[in-house]
Amino acid sequence: MASYKQYETKQGKKLWKFDIYLGTDLQTGKPKHTVRRGFNTKKEASLAASRLELEASRGAIVKDNNISFQTVYEQWYQAYVNTVGESTWNRTAGMFDNHILPALGKYRIRTITIAQIQRAVNDWFKIAARNYKRWYNYVVDVFEFAIKHGYLEKNVAKLITVPKKRESAGDKFENFWDKDQLAEFFSYLDPTLEMEKYTLFRVYAFCGVRRGEALALTWNDISFKDSTMRINKTLTQGEKGRQIIQAPKTRNSRRTIDLDPKTLNDLKEWKTIQKRKYLMLGFNTLQPNQLIFANNKNGYKSLNTPAKWLKSIRVAHNLTKVTVHGFRHSHCSALFSAGATIKEVQMRLGHADVATTLNIYTHVTKNQNKEVANKLAHYLDF
Repeated sequence: MASYKQYETKQGKKLWKFDIYLGTDLQTGKPKHTVRRGFNTKKEASLAASRLELEASRGAIVKDNNISFQTVYEQWYQAYVNTVGESTWNRTAGMFDNHILPALGKYRIRTITIAQIQRAVNDWFKIAARNYKRWYNYVVDVFEFAIKHGYLEKNVAKLITVPKKRESAGDKFENFWDKDQLAEFFSYLDPTLEMEKYTLFRVYAFCGVRRGEALALTWNDISFKDSTMRINKTLTQGEKGRQIIQAPKTRNSRRTIDLDPKTLNDLKEWKTIQKRKYLMLGFNTLQPNQLIFANNKNGYKSLNTPAKWLKSIRVAHNLTKVTVHGFRHSHCSALFSAGATIKEVQMRLGHADVATTLNIYTHVTKNQNKEVANKLAHYLDF
Protein backbone atom coordinates (compact mmCIF):
# COMPACT_ATOMS: atom_id res chain seq x y z
CA MET A 1 0.00 0.00 0.00
CA ALA A 2 1.30 3.43 -0.94
CA SER A 3 1.13 6.60 1.13
CA TYR A 4 1.03 10.01 -0.56
CA LYS A 5 2.23 13.41 0.56
CA GLN A 6 2.43 16.85 -0.99
CA TYR A 7 5.67 18.78 -0.57
CA GLU A 8 7.12 22.12 -1.66
CA THR A 9 10.36 22.56 -3.62
CA LYS A 10 12.95 25.26 -2.94
CA GLN A 11 11.44 27.21 -5.83
CA GLY A 12 8.04 27.14 -4.11
CA LYS A 13 6.44 24.60 -6.46
CA LYS A 14 4.05 22.09 -4.88
CA LEU A 15 4.53 18.48 -5.99
CA TRP A 16 3.49 15.03 -4.84
CA LYS A 17 5.50 12.02 -3.68
CA PHE A 18 4.67 8.53 -2.53
CA ASP A 19 6.19 5.90 -0.27
CA ILE A 20 5.37 2.34 -1.24
CA TYR A 21 5.89 -0.99 0.57
CA LEU A 22 7.21 -3.68 -1.76
CA GLY A 23 7.29 -6.69 0.54
CA THR A 24 10.12 -8.29 2.49
CA ASP A 25 13.73 -8.44 1.35
CA LEU A 26 14.54 -12.14 1.02
CA GLN A 27 18.18 -11.62 2.01
CA THR A 28 17.78 -9.38 5.07
CA GLY A 29 14.19 -10.12 6.12
CA LYS A 30 13.56 -6.38 6.36
CA PRO A 31 10.62 -4.58 4.73
CA LYS A 32 11.38 -2.98 1.37
CA HIS A 33 10.22 0.57 0.66
CA THR A 34 10.84 2.98 -2.17
CA VAL A 35 10.06 6.70 -2.44
CA ARG A 36 9.31 8.49 -5.72
CA ARG A 37 9.01 12.26 -6.09
CA GLY A 38 8.23 14.91 -8.68
CA PHE A 39 4.55 14.29 -9.56
CA ASN A 40 2.38 17.28 -10.42
CA THR A 41 -0.81 15.75 -9.06
CA LYS A 42 -1.80 13.04 -6.62
CA LYS A 43 -3.41 11.16 -9.52
CA GLU A 44 -0.06 11.00 -11.36
CA ALA A 45 1.59 9.71 -8.22
CA SER A 46 -1.16 7.13 -7.73
CA LEU A 47 -0.78 5.80 -11.30
CA ALA A 48 2.99 5.49 -10.91
CA ALA A 49 2.55 3.70 -7.58
CA SER A 50 0.08 1.26 -9.13
CA ARG A 51 2.50 0.42 -11.94
CA LEU A 52 5.26 -0.14 -9.42
CA GLU A 53 3.10 -2.44 -7.31
CA LEU A 54 2.23 -4.44 -10.45
CA GLU A 55 5.94 -4.82 -11.32
CA ALA A 56 6.68 -5.95 -7.79
CA SER A 57 3.85 -8.53 -7.88
CA ARG A 58 5.36 -9.97 -11.08
CA GLY A 59 8.76 -10.28 -9.44
CA ALA A 60 10.37 -7.39 -11.35
CA ILE A 61 13.41 -5.81 -9.76
CA VAL A 62 12.68 -2.23 -8.80
CA LYS A 63 15.68 -1.55 -6.62
CA ASP A 64 17.86 1.35 -7.85
CA ASN A 65 15.35 2.29 -10.53
CA ASN A 66 16.61 5.87 -10.37
CA ILE A 67 20.28 5.03 -10.67
CA SER A 68 22.30 7.40 -12.86
CA PHE A 69 24.39 6.45 -15.88
CA GLN A 70 27.50 7.63 -14.02
CA THR A 71 26.79 5.36 -11.04
CA VAL A 72 26.26 2.36 -13.32
CA TYR A 73 29.50 3.24 -15.13
CA GLU A 74 31.38 3.33 -11.82
CA GLN A 75 30.06 -0.13 -10.95
CA TRP A 76 30.91 -1.43 -14.44
CA TYR A 77 34.39 0.08 -14.27
CA GLN A 78 35.23 -1.68 -11.01
CA ALA A 79 34.64 -5.01 -12.77
CA TYR A 80 36.27 -3.87 -16.03
CA VAL A 81 39.65 -3.05 -14.45
CA ASN A 82 40.04 -6.72 -13.56
CA THR A 83 39.77 -7.79 -17.20
CA VAL A 84 42.42 -5.57 -18.87
CA GLY A 85 45.89 -4.16 -18.22
CA GLU A 86 46.53 -0.86 -16.43
CA SER A 87 47.36 1.04 -19.61
CA THR A 88 44.01 0.01 -21.12
CA TRP A 89 41.79 0.78 -18.12
CA ASN A 90 43.60 4.09 -17.69
CA ARG A 91 42.85 5.10 -21.31
CA THR A 92 39.26 3.94 -20.93
CA ALA A 93 38.74 6.11 -17.84
CA GLY A 94 39.97 9.08 -19.86
CA MET A 95 37.44 8.39 -22.62
CA PHE A 96 34.59 8.36 -20.09
CA ASP A 97 35.80 11.45 -18.21
CA ASN A 98 36.37 13.51 -21.35
CA HIS A 99 33.56 12.42 -23.64
CA ILE A 100 30.99 9.87 -22.42
CA LEU A 101 30.12 11.13 -18.93
CA PRO A 102 29.76 14.79 -20.00
CA ALA A 103 27.13 13.65 -22.51
CA LEU A 104 25.22 11.01 -20.49
CA GLY A 105 26.55 10.80 -16.95
CA LYS A 106 24.03 13.02 -15.16
CA TYR A 107 20.90 11.25 -16.47
CA ARG A 108 19.06 8.37 -14.84
CA ILE A 109 20.00 5.47 -17.04
CA ARG A 110 16.42 4.21 -17.39
CA THR A 111 15.34 7.59 -18.78
CA ILE A 112 18.06 7.94 -21.43
CA THR A 113 16.47 7.85 -24.87
CA ILE A 114 17.63 6.62 -28.25
CA ALA A 115 17.61 10.24 -29.44
CA GLN A 116 19.97 11.35 -26.64
CA ILE A 117 22.46 8.61 -27.42
CA GLN A 118 22.17 9.32 -31.14
CA ARG A 119 22.97 13.00 -30.59
CA ALA A 120 25.97 12.11 -28.43
CA VAL A 121 27.34 9.66 -31.01
CA ASN A 122 26.75 12.15 -33.85
CA ASP A 123 28.72 14.79 -31.91
CA TRP A 124 31.56 12.34 -31.21
CA PHE A 125 31.67 11.38 -34.89
CA LYS A 126 32.16 15.04 -35.86
CA ILE A 127 35.08 15.60 -33.51
CA ALA A 128 36.76 12.17 -33.61
CA ALA A 129 35.81 10.06 -36.60
CA ARG A 130 38.56 7.56 -35.75
CA ASN A 131 37.69 7.07 -32.07
CA TYR A 132 33.95 7.68 -31.74
CA LYS A 133 32.99 4.04 -32.26
CA ARG A 134 35.08 2.91 -29.30
CA TRP A 135 33.27 5.42 -27.09
CA TYR A 136 29.92 4.23 -28.41
CA ASN A 137 30.82 0.58 -27.77
CA TYR A 138 31.63 1.43 -24.16
CA VAL A 139 28.18 3.02 -23.79
CA VAL A 140 26.66 -0.23 -25.08
CA ASP A 141 28.73 -2.14 -22.51
CA VAL A 142 27.47 0.02 -19.64
CA PHE A 143 23.86 -0.49 -20.72
CA GLU A 144 24.45 -4.26 -20.92
CA PHE A 145 25.85 -4.15 -17.39
CA ALA A 146 22.73 -2.28 -16.25
CA ILE A 147 20.51 -4.99 -17.75
CA LYS A 148 22.45 -7.75 -16.00
CA HIS A 149 21.99 -5.97 -12.68
CA GLY A 150 18.30 -5.39 -13.15
CA TYR A 151 18.37 -1.62 -13.66
CA LEU A 152 17.00 -1.92 -17.22
CA GLU A 153 15.12 -4.34 -19.43
CA LYS A 154 16.53 -3.43 -22.85
CA ASN A 155 19.62 -1.81 -24.32
CA VAL A 156 18.45 1.29 -26.17
CA ALA A 157 22.06 2.11 -27.10
CA LYS A 158 21.94 -0.71 -29.64
CA LEU A 159 19.02 0.93 -31.45
CA ILE A 160 20.81 4.00 -32.77
CA THR A 161 22.13 4.45 -36.31
CA VAL A 162 25.90 4.27 -36.11
CA PRO A 163 27.60 6.85 -38.37
CA LYS A 164 29.89 5.52 -41.04
CA LYS A 165 33.06 7.28 -42.03
CA ARG A 166 33.23 8.01 -45.74
CA GLU A 167 36.39 7.14 -47.58
CA SER A 168 38.26 10.26 -48.64
CA ALA A 169 39.55 10.76 -52.17
CA GLY A 170 43.22 10.30 -52.96
CA ASP A 171 45.84 7.97 -51.59
CA LYS A 172 46.15 7.25 -47.88
CA PHE A 173 49.30 7.96 -45.93
CA GLU A 174 51.43 4.81 -46.24
CA ASN A 175 53.25 4.51 -42.95
CA PHE A 176 56.31 2.57 -44.08
CA TRP A 177 59.63 2.92 -45.88
CA ASP A 178 61.00 0.66 -48.59
CA LYS A 179 64.53 -0.72 -48.65
CA ASP A 180 66.10 2.36 -50.23
CA GLN A 181 64.35 4.77 -47.86
CA LEU A 182 65.48 2.76 -44.82
CA ALA A 183 69.06 2.71 -46.14
CA GLU A 184 68.99 6.50 -46.63
CA PHE A 185 67.70 7.03 -43.09
CA PHE A 186 70.49 4.93 -41.55
CA SER A 187 73.09 6.78 -43.64
CA TYR A 188 72.31 9.87 -41.55
CA LEU A 189 73.03 8.07 -38.25
CA ASP A 190 76.67 7.88 -37.17
CA PRO A 191 77.23 4.71 -35.09
CA THR A 192 80.43 6.18 -33.71
CA LEU A 193 78.71 9.22 -32.21
CA GLU A 194 75.14 7.94 -31.75
CA MET A 195 75.46 4.21 -31.13
CA GLU A 196 72.43 3.97 -28.85
CA LYS A 197 70.18 5.80 -31.30
CA TYR A 198 71.54 3.79 -34.22
CA THR A 199 71.03 0.49 -32.36
CA LEU A 200 67.48 1.34 -31.27
CA PHE A 201 66.34 2.08 -34.82
CA ARG A 202 68.24 -0.98 -36.07
CA VAL A 203 66.15 -3.06 -33.63
CA TYR A 204 62.94 -1.40 -34.85
CA ALA A 205 63.78 -1.94 -38.53
CA PHE A 206 65.35 -5.40 -38.39
CA CYS A 207 63.31 -7.00 -35.59
CA GLY A 208 59.88 -5.45 -36.17
CA VAL A 209 59.22 -4.92 -32.47
CA ARG A 210 56.68 -2.45 -31.15
CA ARG A 211 57.81 0.85 -29.62
CA GLY A 212 57.25 -0.23 -26.00
CA GLU A 213 58.68 -3.71 -26.56
CA ALA A 214 62.05 -2.23 -27.57
CA LEU A 215 62.13 0.21 -24.64
CA ALA A 216 61.39 -2.63 -22.18
CA LEU A 217 64.25 -4.84 -23.41
CA THR A 218 66.90 -5.90 -20.90
CA TRP A 219 70.24 -7.51 -21.67
CA ASN A 220 69.08 -10.87 -20.37
CA ASP A 221 66.51 -10.83 -23.21
CA ILE A 222 69.41 -11.12 -25.67
CA SER A 223 71.16 -14.44 -26.22
CA PHE A 224 74.46 -13.67 -27.92
CA LYS A 225 75.12 -17.42 -28.04
CA ASP A 226 71.89 -18.27 -29.89
CA SER A 227 71.55 -14.92 -31.73
CA THR A 228 68.03 -14.36 -30.43
CA MET A 229 65.94 -11.66 -28.76
CA ARG A 230 63.16 -12.60 -26.33
CA ILE A 231 60.04 -10.38 -26.27
CA ASN A 232 58.03 -10.93 -23.08
CA LYS A 233 57.10 -7.44 -21.83
CA THR A 234 56.37 -3.91 -22.98
CA LEU A 235 56.76 -0.38 -21.62
CA THR A 236 53.51 1.56 -21.53
CA GLN A 237 51.74 4.37 -19.72
CA GLY A 238 49.67 3.70 -16.62
CA GLU A 239 47.62 5.76 -14.21
CA LYS A 240 48.54 9.47 -13.95
CA GLY A 241 51.04 9.11 -16.77
CA ARG A 242 53.51 6.92 -14.89
CA GLN A 243 55.50 4.49 -17.01
CA ILE A 244 54.93 0.82 -16.25
CA ILE A 245 56.02 -2.58 -17.52
CA GLN A 246 53.24 -5.00 -18.37
CA ALA A 247 52.64 -8.11 -20.45
CA PRO A 248 52.89 -7.78 -24.25
CA LYS A 249 49.85 -6.84 -26.31
CA THR A 250 48.66 -10.42 -26.96
CA ARG A 251 49.62 -13.96 -25.99
CA ASN A 252 51.31 -14.38 -29.37
CA SER A 253 53.36 -11.24 -28.69
CA ARG A 254 55.52 -13.34 -26.36
CA ARG A 255 58.03 -14.56 -28.89
CA THR A 256 61.68 -15.23 -29.65
CA ILE A 257 63.16 -13.37 -32.62
CA ASP A 258 66.21 -14.57 -34.53
CA LEU A 259 68.78 -11.80 -34.99
CA ASP A 260 70.92 -11.20 -38.06
CA PRO A 261 74.71 -10.99 -37.46
CA LYS A 262 74.90 -7.21 -38.04
CA THR A 263 72.13 -6.41 -35.52
CA LEU A 264 73.70 -8.78 -33.00
CA ASN A 265 77.11 -7.11 -33.40
CA ASP A 266 75.55 -3.66 -33.03
CA LEU A 267 73.96 -4.76 -29.76
CA LYS A 268 77.31 -6.14 -28.53
CA GLU A 269 79.04 -2.86 -29.35
CA TRP A 270 76.33 -0.78 -27.67
CA LYS A 271 76.56 -2.96 -24.54
CA THR A 272 80.27 -2.20 -24.28
CA ILE A 273 79.75 1.53 -24.83
CA GLN A 274 76.83 1.62 -22.39
CA LYS A 275 78.97 -0.01 -19.70
CA ARG A 276 81.61 2.75 -19.95
CA LYS A 277 79.13 5.61 -20.35
CA TYR A 278 76.90 4.66 -17.43
CA LEU A 279 79.83 3.85 -15.16
CA MET A 280 80.80 7.51 -15.52
CA LEU A 281 77.24 8.38 -14.48
CA GLY A 282 77.57 6.15 -11.41
CA PHE A 283 75.62 3.11 -12.61
CA ASN A 284 76.71 -0.50 -12.87
CA THR A 285 75.10 -1.89 -16.02
CA LEU A 286 76.16 -5.45 -15.19
CA GLN A 287 73.24 -5.70 -12.78
CA PRO A 288 70.41 -8.17 -13.52
CA ASN A 289 67.62 -6.78 -15.72
CA GLN A 290 69.71 -3.85 -16.96
CA LEU A 291 67.76 -1.94 -19.60
CA ILE A 292 69.28 -1.94 -23.08
CA PHE A 293 67.88 1.53 -23.78
CA ALA A 294 67.78 3.61 -20.60
CA ASN A 295 67.64 7.31 -19.73
CA ASN A 296 70.49 9.19 -18.01
CA LYS A 297 69.19 8.06 -14.62
CA ASN A 298 69.28 4.45 -15.80
CA GLY A 299 65.48 4.29 -15.80
CA TYR A 300 62.92 3.88 -18.54
CA LYS A 301 63.15 6.23 -21.48
CA SER A 302 60.14 8.38 -22.26
CA LEU A 303 57.82 6.68 -24.73
CA ASN A 304 58.08 9.84 -26.82
CA THR A 305 61.89 9.74 -27.13
CA PRO A 306 62.08 7.50 -30.25
CA ALA A 307 59.55 9.71 -32.06
CA LYS A 308 61.52 12.87 -31.19
CA TRP A 309 64.73 11.31 -32.44
CA LEU A 310 63.05 10.13 -35.64
CA LYS A 311 61.43 13.49 -36.36
CA SER A 312 64.67 15.44 -35.92
CA ILE A 313 66.44 13.23 -38.47
CA ARG A 314 63.51 13.10 -40.87
CA VAL A 315 62.98 16.87 -40.90
CA ALA A 316 66.69 17.67 -41.09
CA HIS A 317 67.09 15.56 -44.23
CA ASN A 318 63.62 16.07 -45.76
CA LEU A 319 62.68 12.40 -45.59
CA THR A 320 59.22 11.02 -46.35
CA LYS A 321 57.00 10.98 -43.28
CA VAL A 322 56.95 7.80 -41.20
CA THR A 323 56.23 7.05 -37.53
CA VAL A 324 58.12 4.79 -35.14
CA HIS A 325 55.40 2.17 -35.65
CA GLY A 326 56.06 2.61 -39.38
CA PHE A 327 59.36 0.79 -38.84
CA ARG A 328 57.30 -2.26 -37.85
CA HIS A 329 55.30 -1.87 -41.07
CA SER A 330 58.56 -1.49 -43.00
CA HIS A 331 59.94 -4.64 -41.40
CA CYS A 332 56.84 -6.58 -42.40
CA SER A 333 56.99 -5.29 -45.97
CA ALA A 334 60.67 -6.21 -46.19
CA LEU A 335 59.93 -9.73 -44.93
CA PHE A 336 57.39 -10.28 -47.70
CA SER A 337 59.79 -8.77 -50.24
CA ALA A 338 62.49 -11.19 -49.06
CA GLY A 339 60.15 -14.12 -49.68
CA ALA A 340 58.93 -14.90 -46.14
CA THR A 341 55.62 -16.75 -45.84
CA ILE A 342 52.54 -15.23 -44.20
CA LYS A 343 52.92 -17.64 -41.27
CA GLU A 344 56.58 -16.71 -40.80
CA VAL A 345 55.70 -13.00 -40.76
CA GLN A 346 52.84 -13.61 -38.34
CA MET A 347 55.07 -15.45 -35.87
CA ARG A 348 57.94 -12.96 -36.09
CA LEU A 349 55.70 -9.95 -35.49
CA GLY A 350 53.64 -11.69 -32.80
CA HIS A 351 50.22 -11.31 -34.36
CA ALA A 352 47.35 -13.19 -32.76
CA ASP A 353 46.13 -14.51 -36.12
CA VAL A 354 46.96 -14.48 -39.80
CA ALA A 355 44.08 -12.08 -40.52
CA THR A 356 45.88 -9.30 -38.63
CA THR A 357 48.96 -9.80 -40.79
CA LEU A 358 46.92 -9.70 -43.98
CA ASN A 359 44.59 -6.85 -43.01
CA ILE A 360 47.15 -4.44 -41.60
CA TYR A 361 50.33 -5.18 -43.50
CA THR A 362 49.48 -5.22 -47.19
CA HIS A 363 52.44 -3.13 -48.32
CA VAL A 364 54.63 -4.37 -51.16
CA THR A 365 57.57 -2.62 -52.74
CA LYS A 366 57.41 -0.86 -56.09
CA ASN A 367 59.79 -3.46 -57.50
CA GLN A 368 57.40 -6.22 -56.45
CA ASN A 369 54.53 -4.53 -58.27
CA LYS A 370 56.60 -4.38 -61.45
CA GLU A 371 57.64 -8.00 -60.99
CA VAL A 372 54.02 -9.12 -60.66
CA ALA A 373 53.10 -7.25 -63.85
CA ASN A 374 56.01 -8.82 -65.74
CA LYS A 375 55.10 -12.30 -64.49
CA LEU A 376 51.51 -11.83 -65.68
CA ALA A 377 52.59 -10.61 -69.11
CA HIS A 378 55.01 -13.48 -69.47
CA TYR A 379 52.34 -16.01 -68.50
CA LEU A 380 49.62 -14.69 -70.79
CA ASP A 381 52.11 -14.12 -73.64
CA PHE A 382 49.84 -12.60 -76.29
